[in-house]
Amino acid sequence: MRLTVDELAARAGVTVRTLRFYSGRGLLPPPELGPRRVGWYGPEHLDRLELIEELQRQGLTLAAIERYLAQLPADVGALDLAIHRALVASWTPEHTEEADTAQLARRVGRELSAADLDRLVAMGALHRTDRPEVFRVDPGLLPLGARVLDLPIPLETILATRAVVRLHSEATARELHRLFRETVWKPFREGEPSPAEVDRMRELTGRIEPLLAQALVTAFHRSLAEQLADEAPGPAED
Repeated sequence: MRLTVDELAARAGVTVRTLRFYSGRGLLPPPELGPRRVGWYGPEHLDRLELIEELQRQGLTLAAIERYLAQLPADVGALDLAIHRALVASWTPEHTEEADTAQLARRVGRELSAADLDRLVAMGALHRTDRPEVFRVDPGLLPLGARVLDLPIPLETILATRAVVRLHSEATARELHRLFRETVWKPFREGEPSPAEVDRMRELTGRIEPLLAQALVTAFHRSLAEQLADEAPGPAED
């Protein structure tokens, strides 16, 4: 992927002025300079922009975002940035916006066919409205959906993948809720706590959600890496 500053801005859903502002603050690495000193941007710039936008949706100031990004390794890869964004988005309040097909094409970086729109809907990045040319957009999922469009993955596989993830996510959530209810809340209630202690426990319970999200994403990342390692071909034999 090689993008001009205008193309990068369109893909990220921000203005060129915003991009230059981010670059001036050191939030984005410099582009690769080509002939005539034209700056070319790549996937690492788009990944970092998506993380910045997610942090802003969470309510972080630019100074806080600078501190957050400064803690990341200089050679942080696309997968690590995607995990960071997923963890941030996991407790960001859900919200959607509407966009027509022309606006979506600018956001994705190419014209979208009917099949492309079907794939984005299947991934949950878009939701149909009563107007065929207008969609409700999940801003957290659209960047991921745009990347999947470039991969040779059939629509049936996308639908099956989403069903598998939803099935196991719901099962995991139910089991964690049962475990916490029986081993934490039940003994706590049996101790006849005061109303103030109950409020305090509810507050502490709310803090567990981001910790569980991080644990689940990390565990899934490692399990998937192990599965892919098992499928990788070994060295060629003589």
